[in-house]
Amino acid sequence: MTVIASLFFTSCLKEEGEGGTAVVEGKVMAVIHDKDNYNLTTDTLAAAKTDVFIIYGDDVIYGDDMETGPDGSYRFKYLKSGTYTIYAYSTLPSGQRMAVSETVTVKCGKTVTVPTIYIHEGKAYGTSIVRGQVWATYIHNGSNRGEGWAYEHRVYIRRVGEPYHFDDVRVGMDGYYYFQQLAPGSYEIYTVTENSNEVPSYISQFIDVDEAGQVYTLDTFQVTINV
Repeated sequence: MTVIASLFFTSCLKEEGEGGTAVVEGKVMAVIHDKDNYNLTTDTLAAAKTDVFIIYGDDVIYGDDMETGPDGSYRFKYLKSGTYTIYAYSTLPSGQRMAVSETVTVKCGKTVTVPTIYIHEGKAYGTSIVRGQVWATYIHNGSNRGEGWAYEHRVYIRRVGEPYHFDDVRVGMDGYYYFQQLAPGSYEIYTVTENSNEVPSYISQFIDVDEAGQVYTLDTFQVTINV
């Protein structure tokens, strides 16, 4: 009995790592950010077959890792008492990874459930959308031929201070245009209008994208198109 008690006491010493009787468990969920989703709605799924890492105490590198099960669950067993940090990685469209972590304290012989870790995946993660509409007045030989959404009209975007646009899109049948996957920064959105003599000029709007994962809506462009 004395030997067994001594072994149990040793396994409960506060020296984080393996060799104890505590358990740390939890789940990882993946928040999916799909491209061509103009409201930036997300879908959350169990992050199956995802690498999860555990750091023992104040160590600078992880002590162990494992892969989540089909339901996103993981379980680190045989731990000593102490503090543990659990983390998994979100992945940006650029391929850069960002750690998402939770830290818990466990006692000998106890099982601690870690708050669910939410990682982010998808081409639209960490980006924003700028959208707007274009309304057209149609002119022919100086006469007004009607008004409506400027279907197929082209809209451009460039970074403020740069001479050239880096993307352009056409207006849809509902009048909307969308620029996706925008990182935080200052942008100029512009399009072409014409006068009655068919002389083109540019009209523009400026927007500061100061937060990722947002939808920014601009004022409606009013253009004149000669037909």
